[in-house]
Amino acid sequence: MKKTAVLALGGNAILKVGEKGTVEEQLANTRESMKGIVGLIKEGYNLAITHGNGPQVGNFLIQQQAGISRNINPLPLSFLNAATEGTMGYMIEQSLDNRLQKENMDNKVMTVITMVEVDKNDQRFNQPSKPVGPFYTKEEAERMKETQGWHIVEDSGRGYRQVVPSPLPLNIPKANVIKGLVESGTVVIACGGGGIPYYLNEAGEIVGIDAVIDKDHASALLARVINADLFIILTGVEKVAINYNTPNQIDLDHLTVDQAKQYFEAGEFPAGSMGPKIRAAIDFIENGGSEVIITSVERIVEALKGQTGTKITL
Repeated sequence: MKKTAVLALGGNAILKVGEKGTVEEQLANTRESMKGIVGLIKEGYNLAITHGNGPQVGNFLIQQQAGISRNINPLPLSFLNAATEGTMGYMIEQSLDNRLQKENMDNKVMTVITMVEVDKNDQRFNQPSKPVGPFYTKEEAERMKETQGWHIVEDSGRGYRQVVPSPLPLNIPKANVIKGLVESGTVVIACGGGGIPYYLNEAGEIVGIDAVIDKDHASALLARVINADLFIILTGVEKVAINYNTPNQIDLDHLTVDQAKQYFEAGEFPAGSMGPKIRAAIDFIENGGSEVIITSVERIVEALKGQTGTKITL
């Protein structure tokens, strides 16, 4: 039987830092990222793809603010999460379909709009931490904080960004559907942007809630519940590093879970950058997963073969 992999594609792989965010830019970036993903399929893996939406949903939030002056009622964040699942799923699905056709491969690709259950009393709702939208200078950030009431943080030396609540994912109701599709050979795009967060009220009804679930945490949960053999987290760097972006930077080829915990607790992995990826990797391994690879989108196949990337195991 084929092995199953869950591949988490970062939102910044689709909209890169410094770009204007045009459809043409995002499509070009998405198409480029498909080369490595097709390589993974060629290596014999059934595949579920997840993706981040931090830059995209943040831009949607800015558009909502701009529309208020035109008497357009802004959409809540839960609806914007759903919108990014559709738009970004469409970009990935279209790009992957085209790439598979060029490679004379007949794999089917399907986007599944995915709701993800959270705890409405999660304390993270009181502590916004998920960076969304573009990067700002310190002066721009102060202005946004004053005029819009945004929560703003400095993001790993790259600039300042708005942050929103990011509760932990608890349950993916469509997991069995996703698992069945993946096992049939369909490439499934699911849990986009971490999924659409919701909770169940006293009547057992689904109620959307405004937050952005971290894509890596949702991906780790998906990987666990569909019994994935491999969890791949794609990011902007080729390897995990300690002393990152300093003269003493050390790239890491392999980490055990215990080593990852030690570095995490020592503050080596910032909350707005590598931190959620390491936490998600630890969660996957400690809940029965066998292997996590963290690398860049360009080096997926080489990382799979042990030629680059950072491997995390028990």
